[in-house]
Amino acid sequence: MLLVGKPEKKYQGDRWGAVWWYGLLVRKMEAAGPTFIKLSQWAASRVDLFPSELCDRLGALHSRGKPHPLEHTKHVIERVFQRPFDEVFEEFNEVPIGTGAIAQVYRAILRRDLIPPSYLGPRRSRKTPTAALGPVLLNDHPPSVPSAAVAIKILHPDVSKLISRDLAIMSFFARLISLFPGMHWLSLPQEVEVFGAMMFQQLDLRNEAENLLTFERNFSNRKLPVTFPRPLQEWSTRDILVEEYENALPLEAFLRNGGGPYDDQLATVGLDAFLHMLLLDNFVHSDLHPGNILVKFTKPPSTKLLLKNVYHNLSSNKDEQQAPQADDSDSDEIVSRLRALAPSPCAWRAELARLDEAGYIPEIVFVDAGLVTTLDERNRKNFLDLFRAVAEFDGYRTGQLMIERSRSPELALDKETFALKMQHLVLNVKRKTFSLGQIKISDLLTEVLKAVRQHHVKMEGDFINTVISILLLEGIGRQLDPDLDLFASALPILRQLGAQMATRDSITMEGPSGALGPLLKVWVWVEARSLISSAIVNADDLVKYDLLCPAI
Repeated sequence: MLLVGKPEKKYQGDRWGAVWWYGLLVRKMEAAGPTFIKLSQWAASRVDLFPSELCDRLGALHSRGKPHPLEHTKHVIERVFQRPFDEVFEEFNEVPIGTGAIAQVYRAILRRDLIPPSYLGPRRSRKTPTAALGPVLLNDHPPSVPSAAVAIKILHPDVSKLISRDLAIMSFFARLISLFPGMHWLSLPQEVEVFGAMMFQQLDLRNEAENLLTFERNFSNRKLPVTFPRPLQEWSTRDILVEEYENALPLEAFLRNGGGPYDDQLATVGLDAFLHMLLLDNFVHSDLHPGNILVKFTKPPSTKLLLKNVYHNLSSNKDEQQAPQADDSDSDEIVSRLRALAPSPCAWRAELARLDEAGYIPEIVFVDAGLVTTLDERNRKNFLDLFRAVAEFDGYRTGQLMIERSRSPELALDKETFALKMQHLVLNVKRKTFSLGQIKISDLLTEVLKAVRQHHVKMEGDFINTVISILLLEGIGRQLDPDLDLFASALPILRQLGAQMATRDSITMEGPSGALGPLLKVWVWVEARSLISSAIVNADDLVKYDLLCPAI
């Protein structure tokens, strides 16, 4: 069926027979169960391996697991808390708020005697008393404080056996498909191993608790209205995760109905948070689709609270200094009101405008952090070397590097043509370098992934995950704010990263020849672009005709 028909533009270059087969494959994957649906969702992100039309169809599948009995949930909870189920919660909603391939989630209110005091503490602290002035002067509102409402995630019974069985089936067919001519470059057996490792990582819910704590530490001193649910590590085990319940609205609602006066704020804050994860932390949330990005509303501290906090900090021990807390007392009411107005876009936007006039600020919440991407030393070096080539507008060298650093360079097809395609793409970027908002990173990366697939350049999974995350986040941001500029958002973060790396390189005596060299190229490039864009209306001609420092 893949060979039936002629390639058609409306099918993104595929034949009608191939499109029919894609539909059949998606239906059978859905019927095969939760693990295969998870595989489909994962495969949908690998645009470097599979056709775009197939990825679009696979991405539409949702992981709807079969709910396990309430008796299993009660048994796990009683075993972990070492007390009868009725003595654990003040309130427990027996209807799951979500059921996935691996676990299901309940909402509950934990008894106060089971909540450690540290869990209810503020998410941020100030190093000096005068730093308490920061939130009001810099419009930086601290995140809300956790409450006793928690989300309980429970693994399905025998889920490990189920996944092991399904992975064995996948592995058999992966090896079988690899025997067909032209399929070896996909290295499907290795991809099944990667997918299996990802699934088994999620079978230990302590990993997600650790990830959430790491994210909270990374963002604790940043002036971003970004929050991650706080886990209760004391009660989190391999089979159960107890974390803060976030009563918030999914970003999907804002994409569907519009964000009104908050469009640009949501786009900028979300993109800034991702760039911090990628550039500063090397610890990136790997599942940033709109369903895992929530929004709630808080009000910055009042002047009265600010002065009270300054007085408290001046009169207290340095170790006890705390940031003033945002007013989130009516957050649940706001969320409920907006949820009821979601079917009516006009009323939704009118309510958002009223909230904006009242001084409320959106706070973004990232949930479901079971999977993270961390580039190892080799992949991070590859990432920086590619940045260096792009910063020098050397597209041909960029293409060569991608082939050299791929998993199986000997299987790449027509290497010279691939390098020339990369050169063409980079030159297009060079011509538009200084036009704010003109470069759509998502369009550029889509073309790169298309060329990677056509020429069998097999990139590392972590590297592709990073690329896909950039593509997805910029796409979400531009839906909210068409003028969103990724390079402008990256500039202050590049400055901060440059200062950190310069200090580290000066200590280790690596100098610019180390990791700082590629970074400086990108930094200078983006700084020059920002400076000239603010002074000249049409700066593209300067680059196009090499009027601006031809040697750059």
